[in-house]
Amino acid sequence: MSQGIQGAVQVVGLYVRDQDEALAFYVDKLGFRVHTDVRNGDYRWLTVQWPEQPWFQLGLFTPGPPVHDPATAQALRAVVAKGAMPPLVLSVDDCRTAYERLLARGVEFTQEPVERYGNVDAGFRDPSGNGWKMIEARRS
Repeated sequence: MSQGIQGAVQVVGLYVRDQDEALAFYVDKLGFRVHTDVRNGDYRWLTVQWPEQPWFQLGLFTPGPPVHDPATAQALRAVVAKGAMPPLVLSVDDCRTAYERLLARGVEFTQEPVERYGNVDAGFRDPSGNGWKMIEARRS
């Protein structure tokens, strides 16, 4: 049996075209809260967290320096805008109720709630093109 490292995933990042636009979407429309918002020159480390998961942060990062050269940054922005990145998953107690609440807040859905595989799920995208699946937690 292999010995792994002891630890936990703390931050998962996604690329956004504009951090202020993403911040407004994730906080004002979805209900995340700001965890960290610091700058180092042009670089901005911006993370939000789901209120019920204080140990986990979602990083809202723009492609570019110091991590990417201009051509790579442009390619990444294009891939995200097309919705080609793997979807993120948000677990909710009641998908239809959450759908109505988010729709009223201006979230644009790509799929209305549908029942399949024993669950109810819906799909939406953030302003940058990142896809989300909102899945109702299974009742035991």
